[in-house]
Amino acid sequence: DINNEQKIAEIIQEINPEIIIHLAAQALVRPSYSQPLNTFKTNIIGTANILNAAKNLTNLKSIVCITTDKVYHNNEWNYPYREIDKLGGYDPYSASKAAAEIVIDSYRKSFFDTTKIGVASARAGNVIGGGDWSLDRLIPDIIKSWLNDKEVIIRSPNSIRPWQHVLEPLNAYLILAENLYKQPQKFSKSYNFGPDSNSQQKVIDILENIKTYFVKNNYAANVKYETENNNNNNLHEAGILTLDTNLAKNELNIFPKWNLQTTLERTANWYILENSNTKSAQNLCLDDINFYFK
Repeated sequence: DINNEQKIAEIIQEINPEIIIHLAAQALVRPSYSQPLNTFKTNIIGTANILNAAKNLTNLKSIVCITTDKVYHNNEWNYPYREIDKLGGYDPYSASKAAAEIVIDSYRKSFFDTTKIGVASARAGNVIGGGDWSLDRLIPDIIKSWLNDKEVIIRSPNSIRPWQHVLEPLNAYLILAENLYKQPQKFSKSYNFGPDSNSQQKVIDILENIKTYFVKNNYAANVKYETENNNNNNLHEAGILTLDTNLAKNELNIFPKWNLQTTLERTANWYILENSNTKSAQNLCLDDINFYFK
């Protein structure tokens, strides 16, 4: 638990790592409304706990802190957000992650700038892929409903997001960590990681696309769309959110390997094969990784 300052410091000191990749978080928007204090504590103070322990390490070379594409002050426009754009957050999740970015930047400037330790934050767009069973996330909600022959209810069918397979940002985090290790001063900053613009699509388009794979495998795949103003207690979520990833392309040479069609196909087939007991979850993940690096 990253909120346990003493315990997390002891663990980090004991390992004395060269590289830290910080992914721990309360990572969901809608649960942040019911657990705001836990969300703020975990995402802000938890991040500070890790960075505070890290500043005393002797072997450390680089730290990559994962935040989110939702750190930006969202104006609901089609303009893709750049790393230099204003931070903000309406819901507790987004606000906590924007605050975490400020914490990361403060520790970088206060404690790591004068050392040879690289510190960067990574802001990734919406990730999908096999093995995600989180609550209140589009793909897991679809999958759990259809695998159990139930109708899936979609609350915001016209919301636009930058969809990418989870292996894309994971690969990017490793590349960023490697570059920080070699040239900490050059790469100590924030980076957006996301798909190309043609993968920034509406929820309804993603659902209708992935539905074809389930219908082909004899699932009913029924859908009900809620109206925008009947949105499960009207909890606010961003309608339009897109990222500018030119900095990652130009400085880190990171480009998406899979287009949206490949991403959706690999995701749908992962769940279909796992549900039919054709392959284990572990082997399906390994298949995805091997295919990705081909």
